[in-house]
Amino acid sequence: MRIIKNSALAVSSFAIAAAVASPAFAQSTGAVDFENTIVVTGTKAKAINGVDIPATPKAKQVLDQTFISKSTPGQSINEVINMVPGVSFYNADPFGSSGGAMFIRGFDNTRISQTFDGMPLNDTGNYALYSNQQLDAELIEQVNVNLGSTDVDSPTAAASGSTVNYRSRDPLEKAQVMAVGSAGDLSFKRGFISVDTGNITNSGLKAWFAASVASNRFLPNTGGQVAKQQLNFKVKQPLGDNGDFISVAGHFNFNRNNFAPSMSLYTQNSASRPVNSSSSGRTPYNWDEAQYTINCADTTSSSASNTGYGAFECRFNPSRTANLRMNGRFTLADNLTLTVDPSFQYTKANGGGVGKLNEASGPNGMVGLVGGNYYSGRDVNGDGVISSSILMGNASETETNRIGLLTSLRWKINPTNTLRIGYSYDRGRHKQTGEITFLNSQTGYYATYFPIDLAITDKYGNAIEKRNRMSYAILHQVSGEYNGKFFDGKLDVLAGVRAPFFKRNLTTFCFATNGTGGYDCPSPQDRAAYAVANPTYGAPQQRNYNYNKVLPNVGFTVALAQGASLYANYSKGLQVPGTDTLYNAFFYPVTSSYGSPKAETSDNFDVGLRMRAGRLSASLGAWYTMFYDKISQIYNQDTQTSLYTNLGKVEKYGFDATMTWKVDEHFSIYAFGSYNKSRILADILAGKGATNTVVNGNTILRSDGTNTYYTTAGKRESGVPIYTAGARVEANFDPFDLAVSVKNNGKRYINSENLPVYNSSNVQVNPASLPAYTTVDLSARMKLAIAGLKSDKSFIQLNVTNLFNQFYIGGFTSSSTPIGATTIPTVYLATPRTVVGTLSVAF
Repeated sequence: MRIIKNSALAVSSFAIAAAVASPAFAQSTGAVDFENTIVVTGTKAKAINGVDIPATPKAKQVLDQTFISKSTPGQSINEVINMVPGVSFYNADPFGSSGGAMFIRGFDNTRISQTFDGMPLNDTGNYALYSNQQLDAELIEQVNVNLGSTDVDSPTAAASGSTVNYRSRDPLEKAQVMAVGSAGDLSFKRGFISVDTGNITNSGLKAWFAASVASNRFLPNTGGQVAKQQLNFKVKQPLGDNGDFISVAGHFNFNRNNFAPSMSLYTQNSASRPVNSSSSGRTPYNWDEAQYTINCADTTSSSASNTGYGAFECRFNPSRTANLRMNGRFTLADNLTLTVDPSFQYTKANGGGVGKLNEASGPNGMVGLVGGNYYSGRDVNGDGVISSSILMGNASETETNRIGLLTSLRWKINPTNTLRIGYSYDRGRHKQTGEITFLNSQTGYYATYFPIDLAITDKYGNAIEKRNRMSYAILHQVSGEYNGKFFDGKLDVLAGVRAPFFKRNLTTFCFATNGTGGYDCPSPQDRAAYAVANPTYGAPQQRNYNYNKVLPNVGFTVALAQGASLYANYSKGLQVPGTDTLYNAFFYPVTSSYGSPKAETSDNFDVGLRMRAGRLSASLGAWYTMFYDKISQIYNQDTQTSLYTNLGKVEKYGFDATMTWKVDEHFSIYAFGSYNKSRILADILAGKGATNTVVNGNTILRSDGTNTYYTTAGKRESGVPIYTAGARVEANFDPFDLAVSVKNNGKRYINSENLPVYNSSNVQVNPASLPAYTTVDLSARMKLAIAGLKSDKSFIQLNVTNLFNQFYIGGFTSSSTPIGATTIPTVYLATPRTVVGTLSVAF
């Protein structure tokens, strides 16, 4: 952010600075180049201790490496942005290696687009984000958060709401080696090394290479571990001296994890339930109770399915991800510039549970998954006995190959008018299977991390699996963006539009037994007989779904007075139904409403004020979002089952505030706050019924005489804090730096009826909401003033997460938090106080 030394600067000079974006604030090379052309020399703002409030029409905030580096080494970038207004992130462990749950302005992670050097990271199936698979924080130049909109060239099917964009750093001009070692609580150990070559040739060719390895355990004594390895590189070649370049980068991430602990939310009248992750267990009431014990090696006792091999924490949740990225900028003429960003991504991951295999044949001699049970029709373990209860693992496997391209042509018409046109392409081949594998009777773990590599086969030699489907997610998108300056630069206008053409090509080789994701997967040799025996089920088939929409994105900034500006923005968002929603629709005829799910759209409005005066910068903005056809899961009275469908209109609104203040050369303060209000506009269909359901005076289901409805009209959506507030205070007395961060999360409603939660016996087991809580984190650093070391990268650092060991309930494990007051959600354990020490040296 720019620190204005002289408060008497002219309004027109300020207006230019306030109305344009810094070139680092965009996601793709084309967006960076477009914004770079409208920055006037000498007006680029400077961040205060790593926090910047860009002067753009969009509500946006940026954190750079100065801020990021104060976090626990190895921490997920999604946890770092938890200190941005409107963001709520709940880590599944203190180190960012096990995933988590994120909301921005109440948008869950499936509605948040995340990009890495312009490359989309959302899963091609259901658009989930995996916070444990992000780039090592030491290699991130900056992360910017668009709180309510996306860039016009963004190739995403999932941005009905906010976007998170981060960019990897460029190679250094001079050679450098940096090594970082960390150790701390929960057996945390991490090593990181990066090597910069410096300029290799006179033309400026340079590169960096980096590697890291990390491991830790979870809070309970589960025996489960987290092991993570990451390799990265980047090579950059400048093309002349006009800013043109080509860069090639690669990222490889390997996770070998158990699932992070999550359990059913019971906080009242449930002390008799044991603390564990089984369906009969509950969340702990305090940290002492959280120290429960799991024995994964127990495969025989009466409780083994709950606290032995069957415990959630004993299951593997591995992943293997890789990507290759190229970014290029080419000047075709003095006023004409081409940018090209191709990419390739690969993902292999799984997660699931355990069960039992019957070595006999099933009904009518069929084998595979039939009637919800697994049959092999042969002696799979070779013990000479046909058993009805062989222990096995049944994970859901996903393998994705994805190619993408972002390209744009920027035309500088004259000094005050610039035009950019772009084309984006994204194609993901998404193979989802569910092979079963052997369970190790000595450890209780799967015999392999990836069951597809050691699948149990049936009597025909086919892998037995619980699902088998192939999806192609294809996007062609054209976009355009115009920037114009008027009234001597006091008014800056950005007007853009994108037109995505989405295609979902889906094939399933299993039978849909209902509209909620239930499947039977008989062996291919038995499919014909199974179809005859079950004529009402959705047979194996292939379908195409197409979704097209024109999405405007327009805004402006205008100088109001000395040091103050007004900004406003409107954007239209789109979320295409994910694969689970679409495959559930295979149970219904494609011509029916349930067989053709609608895309979710949103109208997003932002308006606000920004101020800069000397060492102080601040922003205050209001926002409003209206959802149309919001995708959710409700009950279908025709089939007596639940299914994904839309809720019609849902509105959200609130405000965000940010302030950064460089008090003097030693102290700085950063503070922020957000308020979030959502309102469901109608009651949601629950099922059939002629009477109301009232518990303890609360109507949890109302009836119109035929159907029942959840009483959601006018209520808030669940799972999202109604407000967040935080601050970071930094003190810098060379060679010592101290940063203390505080974050307060407001109460969260547990269900969308905003009522207490009742069990099947009508006993209240949770209040209507989870209470607010406050956490404090600390980072203390001492620079190493040793000859030969680079002082800015050589230091001893101490990080303490949750300094006062505040106990609280973590994030909900599902992106769709409960609607009704009788649904018990599952939640992550919170992060306890965790201390990590780090030694970093660079030379």
